[in-house]
Amino acid sequence: MSHIAFQPKGPEVELEADYVVVGSGAGGATAAHALARGGAKVMLVEAGPWRDPEDYPSSMYGTMRDMFEDFGATIAQGRAFWPVVQGALVGGSTVINSAIAVQTPADVFVRWEREHGVGGNGFRDALWKIQDDLSRELHATEVPPLARGKHNEYAMAASQKLGIEGHFMHRYVRDCEGKGQCLQGCKSKRKQSMNITFIPDMQQRGGTVVSCAPVDEVLFERGAAIGVTGTFRKPVTHERGAIRAKRGVLIAASVTQSPLILKRSGLRSRAIGEQFRSHPGAPIIGVYDEPIDMNQGATQGWASLAYREKPGFKLETLSLPLDMLAGRLSGGGAQLMQRLEEYRHFACWVQACRAESVGRVEAGPFGKPVVKYTLDRADMERFREGLVLVAKMHFAQGARAVLPGIHGMPYSLSRDEHGVSGLYIADASAIPSNLGVNPQHTIMALSRLWSEQILAQA
Repeated sequence: MSHIAFQPKGPEVELEADYVVVGSGAGGATAAHALARGGAKVMLVEAGPWRDPEDYPSSMYGTMRDMFEDFGATIAQGRAFWPVVQGALVGGSTVINSAIAVQTPADVFVRWEREHGVGGNGFRDALWKIQDDLSRELHATEVPPLARGKHNEYAMAASQKLGIEGHFMHRYVRDCEGKGQCLQGCKSKRKQSMNITFIPDMQQRGGTVVSCAPVDEVLFERGAAIGVTGTFRKPVTHERGAIRAKRGVLIAASVTQSPLILKRSGLRSRAIGEQFRSHPGAPIIGVYDEPIDMNQGATQGWASLAYREKPGFKLETLSLPLDMLAGRLSGGGAQLMQRLEEYRHFACWVQACRAESVGRVEAGPFGKPVVKYTLDRADMERFREGLVLVAKMHFAQGARAVLPGIHGMPYSLSRDEHGVSGLYIADASAIPSNLGVNPQHTIMALSRLWSEQILAQA
């Protein structure tokens, strides 16, 4: 696949296009493709390298080294540290994610219009129409039976036993073979990542890809964006370059990188870097007597939206490669090796919280993004409830233990270690804070409420 390769020696590079698009992930590649399809000359600028599927690393270690942003070390900092996993190559995170295709829910449009003034005048229907087109163009289909694997099928069976809505995912994958390599890049080219779909089509329409080209800042002239500048990642020469945009610049470098580019460019809006949001998630690993082999079958193939609106989390499967899973297990040396011997018996299911908490993105050392983000109490309650439900699913499906992976908890928990059935607290010891008033009335009201809830659940 052709793309511009800068000469190792010579003057500074200067290029020109109608539109310059910064970032080649889901947003950037789609924008570049749409512009090129509309007849514009487009230049797509990507900080990471070009990698063809046959050149993807075979190990998760190699993938993190070569295809993850900063070896996967970007984190959101707060009371807890959350990894922010992003791709760093042409195609962005679409190369290393699970290609999940979910239509924007109707209630989201209602909220956008009510709280942010976004939408109206057919906006929802127009977006749904585009999503239908994208699903067709990128072959969004349900995970086929032969690609589901036992860890996805077990999740479906567990949800049915507990009466929870569940479904096999629709993903941008054409005839999935179920090799469990989504996080490492799909070497068989089944996953419809941007580097094998929209970007090549953009090139065929006259567009250009400039890889290994991190953008420093946007150029302005008389209040208009006219291009970008950067220092290209050449191992020896580190050439600088400028790309001129006749008609406009589109920034799609990711939620962590775009704010830094805008700030370096001299923009001073208070909104830049603010309102960071995410779906923080965590897995519960079930340990089964029979082999699960979660590395066989679709990496993510089952999901449930039953609790999306209330209390606010989604459930899904996620198979983790052995070398990535090892980092989630406590212990070291011989103890860790002993625990990893059970890898074939692990099934990894996840809750992802529909968090309302917001954070911000700042520039850290060496210009790297730093995300400040802490879950509030309501989100932590949703988070805990989701994890408990995932554990219940594992036990409903016959797991002999679960691995919570939570600091301060035991490495492994059996079914009998999840509380005591039939025991309730109904006095002041269950009140979460000091009242500042005589407590009897509150104690009596809470006791009655809890008693009524017990009867309702009986």
